[in-house]
Amino acid sequence: MAELASAAATAPVDPANWTCPAPLRDQPVVVMGHGGGGALSAELIEHIFAPAYGNATLAALGDSAVLHLGGARLAFSTDGYVVRPLFFPGGSLGDLAVNGTVNDLAMSGARPAYLSAAFVLEEGVELAVVDRIARAMGAAAEAAGVTVATGDTKVVEAGHGDGVYVTTAGVGLVPDGVDIRPQRARPGDVVIVSGPIGLHGVAIMSVREGLEFDVEVASDTASLADLVAAMLSVTPDIHVLRDPTRGGLAASLNEIARASGTGVRLHERAIPVPDAVANACGFLGLDPLYVANEGRLVAFVPRSEAEAVLAAMRAHPQGADAALIGECVAEHSGMVVVSTGLGGTRVVDLPLGEQLPRIC
Repeated sequence: MAELASAAATAPVDPANWTCPAPLRDQPVVVMGHGGGGALSAELIEHIFAPAYGNATLAALGDSAVLHLGGARLAFSTDGYVVRPLFFPGGSLGDLAVNGTVNDLAMSGARPAYLSAAFVLEEGVELAVVDRIARAMGAAAEAAGVTVATGDTKVVEAGHGDGVYVTTAGVGLVPDGVDIRPQRARPGDVVIVSGPIGLHGVAIMSVREGLEFDVEVASDTASLADLVAAMLSVTPDIHVLRDPTRGGLAASLNEIARASGTGVRLHERAIPVPDAVANACGFLGLDPLYVANEGRLVAFVPRSEAEAVLAAMRAHPQGADAALIGECVAEHSGMVVVSTGLGGTRVVDLPLGEQLPRIC
């Protein structure tokens, strides 16, 4: 034993061999956090879906895939919507099913054109509810300038669904000269958010939990395609666009930082958080940076173009309250930090799951 102790004392220490006794997230079954857009979602994609049918197109892991087909560049995206409740202040499942996919296409710089819609209906749901959702989808599609061109319907037995689930897929054209993807973020870029954050998540939460505020908090669900077109009319050299839905602004920025190998530094006082959102989050112990949005985007733009892009955004109804909230930096690669109002700094990590599930 003495000889072993002596050998251990004289052996070179290699920190690369150290291990941290942190618990492993070894989940044998699916949990709600796997659908939250955070670390559990990323692990599900990395360990199951990507190996099953991984390819170079999928590996980009953008909000939509950019495809070369027949001489054109197409953006293609699909998304499932399982929000509970089906109707909430400012919107419904129908609005989300259109706007969510339209916005995923727009985050590649594409002009959305066509959608498909697949309904899973639970036996016993009122046809009036289905009609209301379908009409909301039609109105949202008209407002976004897209056509619902095809679809499907399935019915499951009572107790095997939750009223109505909708999946939409969409395609759009990407203009020449536009190359928007998370890998293009670079030190020196400024970070711009198109408006106040957290409204959608708090609107859903207010209905679920029976919370009342001095003013009604309504979801921000909206199409962002026209706003993106206005931004691109100023400069095609927008590096990154993301709509911070599940996992909120924090999840989107962490994904961008990790994909690009850069750091992101935010300025807390510059982030537009409505009083009602701040109060609700403070009461419930939530962080507004992790609360879902459905009508906001975050952009990484070269600093030389920032003033012109901000002006174009503020001239559009969906970007009237756009704000510059931070910058992309070479330090702390793959991490997001916030400079607080008290002069300190805190790390904003990728969430494990989601603060509020079934949000979209």
